[in-house]
Amino acid sequence: MQYLQTLDYVVFLFYFFVVAGYGYWIYNKKKSKEASTNDFFLAEGSLTWWAIGASLIASNISAEQFIGMSGNGFSMGLAISTYEWMAAATLIIVAVFFMPIYLKNKIFTMPQFLSQRYNPTVSLIMAIFWLGLYILVNLTSILYLGALAVSGISGLDFNLCMWGLAIFATIITIGGMKVIGFTDVIQVLFLIIGGLATTYLAVNLVSGSTGMSGMIEGFKQMTANHDDHFHMIFKKGDTFYSQLPGLTVLIGAMWVVNLNYWGCNQYITQRALGADLKTARNGILFAAGLKLLMPVIVVLPGIAAYALYQKGMFQAEMMGPDGIINPDKAYPVLLNLLPVGLKGLSFAALTAAVVASLAGKANSISTIFTLDIFKKYLGPNKTEAELVKIGRIVIVVALILAIIISPYMGIDKKGGFQFIQEMTGLVSPGVFAAFIMGFFWKKTNSAGALFAIVGGFLIALLMHLNYFPFADWSVIPFLDRMGWVFLICITGILILGIFMTDHKKGLEIDASMFKVHREFAIWAIAIIIVIILLYIRFW
Repeated sequence: MQYLQTLDYVVFLFYFFVVAGYGYWIYNKKKSKEASTNDFFLAEGSLTWWAIGASLIASNISAEQFIGMSGNGFSMGLAISTYEWMAAATLIIVAVFFMPIYLKNKIFTMPQFLSQRYNPTVSLIMAIFWLGLYILVNLTSILYLGALAVSGISGLDFNLCMWGLAIFATIITIGGMKVIGFTDVIQVLFLIIGGLATTYLAVNLVSGSTGMSGMIEGFKQMTANHDDHFHMIFKKGDTFYSQLPGLTVLIGAMWVVNLNYWGCNQYITQRALGADLKTARNGILFAAGLKLLMPVIVVLPGIAAYALYQKGMFQAEMMGPDGIINPDKAYPVLLNLLPVGLKGLSFAALTAAVVASLAGKANSISTIFTLDIFKKYLGPNKTEAELVKIGRIVIVVALILAIIISPYMGIDKKGGFQFIQEMTGLVSPGVFAAFIMGFFWKKTNSAGALFAIVGGFLIALLMHLNYFPFADWSVIPFLDRMGWVFLICITGILILGIFMTDHKKGLEIDASMFKVHREFAIWAIAIIIVIILLYIRFW
């Protein structure tokens, strides 16, 4: 196996110094100002629409996409792209309906929303849930999968790669959200250029030709010879129906997954909460447009790797230690086929995706702990500067904990992307139910929110372990289980809202908040049309 050569390291070091240097320059520009929690955690008023959009994508696209989703492309094909294309539609809904509610009611963290809409108990419980989820599931999986890929490409020790990624992310994160937001623009640039280069060369390898003609021929060969890898909707009985059960991805719980992730998730919404409504909406719309491109970067290479594997290439490299094919090895193995220089560029793209996600997730952990737990319960009299210092300490502690815990989480057993979806799915139905009902039904009360958040998690866990009555939940796809949990939570909220009085007022909402400007509407409609055409073409 050919590891990185001198030119590859030169390309990678160029990327490293550009990102680190730019981040340090931004940090020094604002260092003269007095430390502010709004500036550190939210970059209040600083991020442009293109920085918000780029940061959303950079924080979202990480090792679980490059490694996990590419691995799913290898095994199941284009269908896994539903997470990306449905996310584009979801982002438009978040921009139109969620952001005006947050900004009108001056909500800057998700636990703050729960405190403002319900009570401090609901907020504290959810803050603890989120910290556990972000550290135990998200940070660990990003670090583990990222280190696995970097080690596989570079030949460096796995643990060294894990520490290196964590340190690089820390350098960016301790500068605050403004540094993260603007360095993410560079990260996305490397991510897209390097990702497209990998796709271009991988599909050319399938055709055995070069140039755009080779790309077109390679794609034709892939669709002709591996038609089973180019369907978006699985039928009952298909091998991967349990992961993507039919129309659930269009009219079922996939909406719960995406609306919770993009609309009720500190890690994501934090990028837009410091901006005015028009800037926030334009940034989110830009991210929706970029989402359409993501399957070309993270799924198509996996399908190309499958086509090459079927031709007899890298048979040994794809095997795990147990002698079974490990789809998560598809992207690293593919990168090792690239020529010197381009391999360094693709390696930089992968590293950019991992580091940007780590930085964003660590900043969100820091924000929730510092503003929603420490400031309220442990250090109410701390100054702004002291709170920022606490935030930086939390970033370092969270990354160290993730490094220690990650080898024991079983991330490699199901595939990285599937691991994250299933673990997050234990929490998201109840959380989304509490948010969506809190937005739009004034009778939603604290008892209903607690039932949804805590009760929803327990019901989802019992279904996951197959201890919940009424059905054999082990044979029901996890997305369908999420749908059932969501409906149970909504029912509980309705019953408790009707029969229990709660004088907590609803949020400030009026119809005018949801009006959008003409340019936004045109681009949003264009994105939705593209999504519809993609599903029609690859149904």
